[in-house]
Order: sequence, then structure tokens, then C-alpha cells
Amino acid sequence: MLRGFYTAASGMYAQQRKTDMLTNNLANVNTPGFKEDQAAIRAFPEMLLQRVEKDQQGNPSSEQIGTIHTGVYMQESIPRFIQGDMRQTEKQTDLALTDLAGGTVFFAVENGDQVRYTRNGSFTIDANGLLTTDAGWPVLDVNGNRITLASEQFTVDHYGNIEENGAFVAQLGIAATENPQALIREEDGLFRTEDGAPLPNADQATDFRITQGFIEASTVDASKAMTELMTAYRAFEANQKILQAYDRSMEKAVNEVGRVNG
Repeated sequence: MLRGFYTAASGMYAQQRKTDMLTNNLANVNTPGFKEDQAAIRAFPEMLLQRVEKDQQGNPSSEQIGTIHTGVYMQESIPRFIQGDMRQTEKQTDLALTDLAGGTVFFAVENGDQVRYTRNGSFTIDANGLLTTDAGWPVLDVNGNRITLASEQFTVDHYGNIEENGAFVAQLGIAATENPQALIREEDGLFRTEDGAPLPNADQATDFRITQGFIEASTVDASKAMTELMTAYRAFEANQKILQAYDRSMEKAVNEVGRVNG
């Protein structure tokens, strides 16, 4: 009986975590460069059931009678790294990345004393003339240095070369990885490597293309996410009803089973 409590509760907890993940996806449906998360739900290992009894001579013996599942859990949420649609904004500070190779490329930004990576190319110029993300993180060039500009009247070619008033300023730092699933998501649409080691620079000839005046749209499909959210909610409710049924059975067992009628 208690095993049923744990099994139903694990299902509720897994669906609650999936609901939180889907809610976060929907909250970022309009966030440039956002990669939707997908849930990986797995079952706990099966348990082997055996019946132990004594034979006619009084010696203990066991017989395998089957297996039983012990619940599920949400193992992890995995970003879905696919190319988002391009949306024109006509803002000079907006830059969109397009993957040309099999891996994934990112803008390199500075977060404290660490290098982080993002697909959100909705940039701005702060009061000090630094090219930054909307959250205020400085965008880095190919050498890991901050990029300083005099105004928003600059141009960026497909390879990330920045020119202002006809003069070369810097080349954007674009990092590449063949295994984006190994990156760890952080706040403000940033990613980092697990060991903190920097990603290699992308090959500007084959790995990417930058388009100025555009942003990469979020990969969240709002209608699909809403459908999955309702499915997760119904699964949560189903497990909740099972848990309530076990609770009523336990209450009946405690209060009625074994009662001695006077």
C-alpha cells in the first residue's frame, strides 16, 4: 500500500517539474534566440518480487513472481538547439546568427570574469559605449576583448567584422561547439561549459552567418507548449486522484479493519 503512495507521488512530482519547464518555455516565447527545453522523464529501476516460504521439509525456498515499477522522475530538461526564424527589426544593434555547419554557434559575452555564450543578438550600447546584451553583459570580440562603439551607426558583415565611419573596429567573437547539449543553461539566456573551459572560435567561412537588423526568434511553439502543459496537468491530476484513493483505503484500514463489534 505504501509503495503505491510513493509511486503516485513520484508521478505528481515529475509532472510538476515538467509543468514548471513548460511554463518557462511559454514565458520566453518572445525572447530572441531562446531555445525551448524538453523534458526527459524516466522510470525508476524495476524491482524483482519473490515469494519466500518453507517447503514440506521446512527448508526455506523462494519463487520469482514478477517485477514491479516504483515510479518515474524527470531526469533533466534539455534545450532543443534548432535554428529559429529570422525576424527583421531594422535596428543596427540587432544581430542574428545562422548556423551553417552541423554544430551550434554562439555570441561570446562577459559575465563577471567568466565567458558565457548566448544566441540572443538583441544588443544595445550602454552609457560607456560598450556593446552589451539587454541584460548588460558586454559582448566580446574574437580576442576576448570588450567592443567599444561611438554610436549605433555601425555595420556588421556576415562574418562579424564591425566597421564604424568606414574604419574597422573589431570582429565579433563567435564560439562553436559540436555538442551544445553539454552546455549548462544559466539566467539571461546564457550558457556555459561544464568545466569552464572556453569554446573554440567558429570558422567564419563555414560555420555561421550574421545578419544585421534581424534577430533570431524563440524556438518555442506556443500552441504545442500549451497542449503539452494541459497534458502534464491532467497527468498530475490523475496521480493525485490515485493518491487520494490510497489515502481513503488506508483510512478505512486503520479505522475499520480489525474492529471488534461489541
